[in-house]
This record gives sequence, C-alpha cells and structure tokens, in this order.
Amino acid sequence: MSTSTSDAAAQKNLRRVVLSSIVGALIEWYDFFLYGVVAGIIFNKLFFPAVSPVVGTIMAFATFAVGFVARPLGGIIFGHFGDKIGRKKMLIITLQIMGVATVAIGCIPSYDSIGIWAPILLVICRLAQGLGLGGEWGGAVLMAFESAPAEKRAFYGALPQIGNPLGLMLATGIIGLLSYTLSNEDFLAWGWRIAFLLSAVLVFVGAYIRNSVEETQDFSAVKKEVEKVRYPIITAFKRYPRTLFACMGARFVEGIAFNVFGVFSLSYLTQTCGVPRTMALTVVMAAAFVMACCIPYWGLLACRVGKGKMFGFSALLLGVAAYPAFWVLHHYSNTNFIFVYPAVVIPLGVIYSAAYASMASLFSDAFDPTVRYSSISFVYQFSGIFASGITPMVATVLIQANDSQPWYLCGYLLVAGVISALSTVWLGSIRRNKVEPLPMA
Repeated sequence: MSTSTSDAAAQKNLRRVVLSSIVGALIEWYDFFLYGVVAGIIFNKLFFPAVSPVVGTIMAFATFAVGFVARPLGGIIFGHFGDKIGRKKMLIITLQIMGVATVAIGCIPSYDSIGIWAPILLVICRLAQGLGLGGEWGGAVLMAFESAPAEKRAFYGALPQIGNPLGLMLATGIIGLLSYTLSNEDFLAWGWRIAFLLSAVLVFVGAYIRNSVEETQDFSAVKKEVEKVRYPIITAFKRYPRTLFACMGARFVEGIAFNVFGVFSLSYLTQTCGVPRTMALTVVMAAAFVMACCIPYWGLLACRVGKGKMFGFSALLLGVAAYPAFWVLHHYSNTNFIFVYPAVVIPLGVIYSAAYASMASLFSDAFDPTVRYSSISFVYQFSGIFASGITPMVATVLIQANDSQPWYLCGYLLVAGVISALSTVWLGSIRRNKVEPLPMA
C-alpha cells in the first residue's frame, strides 16, 4: 500500500473514530445525566415519598452518588481489559451495560406500588450505570487521542468530550419537552419513563457505529509490551504514583463545577428560588449547547498554548466564577430571569468547557499506552466519587446550613479551584523534572 493510500485510510478511520467516540459518549452521558436531571425533581417524590422534601432530595441525590461510587470499579475492570485486549471491545460492552440499566430504570414501579423494593432496584440500576460509564470515558478519549497525529492530539482528544454536553442537552431537552407537553400528574406517573426507555434505540445505533472502527495505533504498537504487564493499574501505581495523585487533584474542581452548575442548579432554581421546572431545564440545556460549541475551539487552542496552562487557568477561574454566578441566581431568579442564563452559561458553557476539553489530553499524555486506559480511568472515576458524586448532596447541605444562601457553596468551589490549579502546576513539575518516567512516544 502506498504512503498516500495509507494516509487516506488512516484519515478515514480517524473520522470514524471521532464519530463513534462522540456518538457513544453522547449516549453514555445521556443515560447517566438523565438520572441526575430527574433525581431532585422526580425521584424524591416517587421513590422517597415518606420523608420531608429536603431529606427526599438528599436521598435522591444519594442514589445519584451511588453511580459515582461504582465508576472506579468499572474504570479498573474495563481499564484492565482495555489495556490488555484493546480499547474498541470494551467500549461496545460498556455501551450495552449502560443501555440495559437505563431502560430498566424506566420500568421500575414507584414506592407506592412495591414499597422498599423501588429504591433498592433504583440503586442496583444506578450501580450498573456507574460500572458502564466507569469504562466508557477513558476508552472513548483514547480511541480519538491515540488515533490522531501527535501535534493534533489535544484537539482530537477533546472531541469525544462533546458527548458530555450533548448528552446533558439531550437529557434535559427530552425531560423539558415531556414536562412542557404533559400535565404534572401524567409526567410524574409515566411521562418521565419515556426518556429512559428511549435509550434502547440510542444504544443500538451507537453499538453499530462503534463496531466499524479499527483499534488505535498506540495500542497496536505496544501489543508485545502489553503482554509483560500483568496488572496495568498496579504497574501504573509503581511507575507513576505522583502523576496519578496530581491528576486526581487537578480533576477536583472539574467534577464539582459540572455537578453544581449542571445538576444541582436544577434543584436550587426550582426548590430554593421557585423557578418553574421547564424554565430551569432550558437554562441548563442552553449552557450545554454553548459547551458543545466551545469544546472544539478550546481543543485547538490547547494545541497552541499548551493543555496544562489552559486547564490550570480555567480550573482557578471556575472557582472564582462561582461567586458572581450565584449572586445573580440568588437575587434575580424571580425578578429578572433573563440574567439567569449568563449566570449558568458562562461558568458551565464557556469556562468549564475549557477545562474539560484540555483535561482529556492532559491526562492521556501523562501515561504510556500499556497502562494508559487503566490510569486515566482510575484518575477520572476515583476522584469522581469526591469531586462529582457527592457534590449535589454537599451543595444541598451547604445551602441549607446557610439559610438558603449560596455563599458556603461558593467557598467550596473556590477551594476546589485552588486545589486543582496547584495540582496542575505539580503535574507539570513532575514532567519537567522527569521525577517519573516519561510516557513512551
């Protein structure tokens, strides 16, 4: 095969990889976020009706957190086999697990019908969602990152991240449409279930697309080396202990900020500020749309200015932005709702997207291909327990502790932003001083 023909084939496969990664990530995040979108406005009423509204919301968000607890286990399991037998096969399996769990949630009867079994089944399905997404993120990112030219990896590594806002936008959009078109009684009784059942169709389409791509060039190049690594995650801790902890610290504010502005804000706007449910959903959906548009741009910019600089600066800015954002939400949600849009769209759609776009390549580039899937999956999913899963619960408690004022929550975000920025500096120092082995080219 000539060089030009080989290059053309590689470009064609890269386009397929990008499409499959975006579509697959969209479906996985749709399934996962769908739960978060309805947790504080539906599940607290249907599955925890015997407690007060505040306690019910906290319990609903606790089941939301269960998915994040399961994600590290999914990251370890699928990361292990992704490093041993390939990225592609794991992505098809994780997609199927996620789809089955999401459809099952749409079929669970309410507490009034089956009693305590309703929240039990909800938790089991949420655990399955966590396992599936635990292996999804790392594989989707690596399929694009490892198939791209070296000088463009920050850009291509960012593209699968578009699946996150598209999944959130699709989840909030469908719930918003159902909420708008159905009466409140019908929506609570059966309307919300339609969004979960739709996952069956999405999973079928995603699996078909993913089956058409080739394995990444990085993994194919180290197949012989892979055989020497018995347990990739253990090997990663031996080779890159400081890098792993630096990456987990860097990810701290990313997970908190997303779940504050993308998940908790729905509960805050509807229950604390008295904003109608449909209006609150449109705000988050608008922010997700802006995020999807900004991520490719930030990916391109990261190739020029450096992914570490972009991530560290945006992480610190996320912490600072919490104060003006919640000042607007607190004072203008009921008087001038138009101000609520920039208060959510700017931190979530613009600032957060810069951190999220550069994070994929920042973490992927820190580890060699023989342990890369396990490493970035562990970093992303384990830190997610503290940085993401408990955030809606912590936010609810902080708001209640401050008499419905958001300033404790803003301080929480600011501290997280400082921790992430300092961790990013530490990661750069590890790489510059060659404290740990540099990844294989």
